[in-house]
Amino acid sequence: MGGRLAAAPQPWWKKLGPGLITGAADDDPSGIATYSQGGARFGYDVAWTVLLTFPLMVGIQLASARIGRVTGKGLTDNFLRFCPHWVVYGLVCLLVVANVINLGADLNAMADAAVLVAGGSRALYALMFGAVSLVLQVRLPYRRYVNVLKWLTLTLMAYVGVAFAIHVDWWAAIASSFWPRMEWSAAYITTVVAILGTTISPYLFFWQAAQEVEEIRRVPGDMPLRIAPQQTNANLKRINRDTFIGMGFSNLIAFFMIVATAATLHAQGIVNIETTSQAALALKPIAGDFAFILFASGIIGTGMLALPVLAGSAAYAVASVFHWKKGLDRPWTAAKSFYGIIAAAMAVGLAISVAGVNPIAALYWSAVINAVISVPIMIAVMLAASSRRIMGDLVLPRTWKLLGWLATCAMGLATAAMFAASFFS
Repeated sequence: MGGRLAAAPQPWWKKLGPGLITGAADDDPSGIATYSQGGARFGYDVAWTVLLTFPLMVGIQLASARIGRVTGKGLTDNFLRFCPHWVVYGLVCLLVVANVINLGADLNAMADAAVLVAGGSRALYALMFGAVSLVLQVRLPYRRYVNVLKWLTLTLMAYVGVAFAIHVDWWAAIASSFWPRMEWSAAYITTVVAILGTTISPYLFFWQAAQEVEEIRRVPGDMPLRIAPQQTNANLKRINRDTFIGMGFSNLIAFFMIVATAATLHAQGIVNIETTSQAALALKPIAGDFAFILFASGIIGTGMLALPVLAGSAAYAVASVFHWKKGLDRPWTAAKSFYGIIAAAMAVGLAISVAGVNPIAALYWSAVINAVISVPIMIAVMLAASSRRIMGDLVLPRTWKLLGWLATCAMGLATAAMFAASFFS
């Protein structure tokens, strides 16, 4: 009777974190542009891609998350244990370049959306969004900041709202997801490759692994599973649930984006959409002010979620290369170099945004760099997750290993198709 009462177990939804945030951050403004382009140009006939990307994302993200949770170290630290260092340095450099370009493109899209909704200065909006995101990352401890990111995932529900605010032929949308009318044209293949590439992105691997390391520091008594095997079952169940829900949420939102633009823009013969702001403007006279505001507001919300993931994943990777102290759980005074990388990435991204760089060109070069680095990084992830030297007895199970390697092969084929399309176009 005099003993201390055990703490009540947390409900499952409160245990969601790295997987949910990673999945939601995948639907950044750059992703919204790609899904909108696909839906506008080919209608419901590209909706099937989310059925393909969901299990592939689960496979590679589970491998990344397990590496972080089992070893207590991020991807870069683990890669340095078995890869030639010059290879890791090169991949990290390319990751940083791709992330910074993507930051600029996302800030562009967010500022354009704000101007559409409220008017005002595009450059001022970009500066404001970048500054707010940076201050939150630097000033808020991880345990509080992660709650901000969780709430921001709800902004993606705007795209569910858009789909239900307009008339959608749901039978056609669902039927096309399972029995699509594929076009064996360069444009269709390029669109499918772009969707695959924007959905399975290297920065997501680094971020989810790093956040699992942060979770170890955040939860009292938690330790890397290699040295605390008694914590294995509970944590691997959490990681599996978190990753399935996060990647499922990501692909469900992508489906609604494709459906919304297919039912409105494609149905009206508007097939050439290059940016998110064009998609929002084209939506307004067809679907009305409510759908337009939802679409534009969603761009800003998901951008605020994606900015710290892009800057943070770059900072974790660079800090690991130089063995600097790192982590959003640390005050900025204890990890100045880490937060300096985040600030520098945000500053360069902001400069790209306000310098008037063509957003389509920025997204193109970001996609090219991601295509170059995605396959070698995915191979390294799968090798690390399958290595007993790194993972001990907690190597990736056969089912997840199969999904991870399938994702790697799919990205290899997508990369080859992208370069082939560029070469022959």
